[in-house]
Amino acid sequence: MEWYGQQVVLITGCSRGGIGHSLARAFADEDCLVVATSRSLSAMADLENDSRFFLQELDVQSEENVQHVLSQVLEKYGRVDVLVNNAGVLCVGPLAEVPLTQLKNTFNTNLYGTMRLIQAVVPHMMSRRKGKIVNVGSVTALSPGPWAGAYTASKAALHSLTDTLRLELRPFGIDVINVVPGAIRSNIGNSALASYNQMPQWKLYKGFEAAIHDRANFSQGSKSTPTDEFAMKTVAAILKKNPPAWFSSGHYSTIMAIMYHLPIFIRDFVMKRAMKC
Repeated sequence: MEWYGQQVVLITGCSRGGIGHSLARAFADEDCLVVATSRSLSAMADLENDSRFFLQELDVQSEENVQHVLSQVLEKYGRVDVLVNNAGVLCVGPLAEVPLTQLKNTFNTNLYGTMRLIQAVVPHMMSRRKGKIVNVGSVTALSPGPWAGAYTASKAALHSLTDTLRLELRPFGIDVINVVPGAIRSNIGNSALASYNQMPQWKLYKGFEAAIHDRANFSQGSKSTPTDEFAMKTVAAILKKNPPAWFSSGHYSTIMAIMYHLPIFIRDFVMKRAMKC
C-alpha cells in the first residue's frame, strides 16, 4: 500500500528516555509516519498503540537484521523518506586500558551500524532521487577530552563520513545532515554507568578513578537541555525543504564550537581542568 502526503521516517535507537524516542514523537507530531526501532520492543512499549508508529526490533550490528527491517518497511510503506541514525553507545575509560572488545563494540554501533543502515537505504532513495539521511554525532568530537576517547573517536569518524556522504549523495537528490547534540538530558548517562560497571579495575589510572566515573554522567547535569526541546528544534531543521548540512543544539553546543577554534594549548588547559586530569 502506498502512503501519500506523509513522510516515512526510520529512526534507530528509540528506547524510552533517549534522544531517539523524543525524535520519534516529534516527527509524529509533524504528521510523519515513524518507523521507531530499538533492540527491544519493550523499550518502546508506550508507542505501541499509536497508529503513527511502526515498531521494529533492530540491532544495528546485524546486517541480516538491518535488511529484514528495511524489507518490512518497504513492504508496508513503499519507501523511506528520512533515515535518522541515532543509535549509539557511550564508552568511558582511559584509552590505554579500555578493552579492545569495548572499543570495537563502540565503533560497531556508532559508526559501522550507521553505515549498515545507509548502505541498505541509499539504493532505494537513489531510485526515487529523493531522501534525507541524518547522522547524530556529538559536540565532543569538536574538542576531544579525556576518559571518553573511544566514543569521541567514533563520533569524529562519523562526522567525517557524513561530510563525504553529503557530497557523494547530492547528485542523486539525497540530503545528508549532521546533527550534533550538546548535553541533552537522556538515559545515556545511566547506560554509560551500566557499561562502565562492566569495565575492568583500572591499574595505570587507579588514581583517576573518581574523575573517570564522573565522565559517564557528565552530560546529565542540571543545565542539560530537555530531550523534547532538542527533538522539536532538530525535527524542524530536518524537515525544511533545504535542510542545513550541520545542525547543533543543546547545552555546551556553543562553547564546544568555540573550543574547536581555540589554540590546542588552551583547549588542553580547559579540558584538564574540567575532566580532572
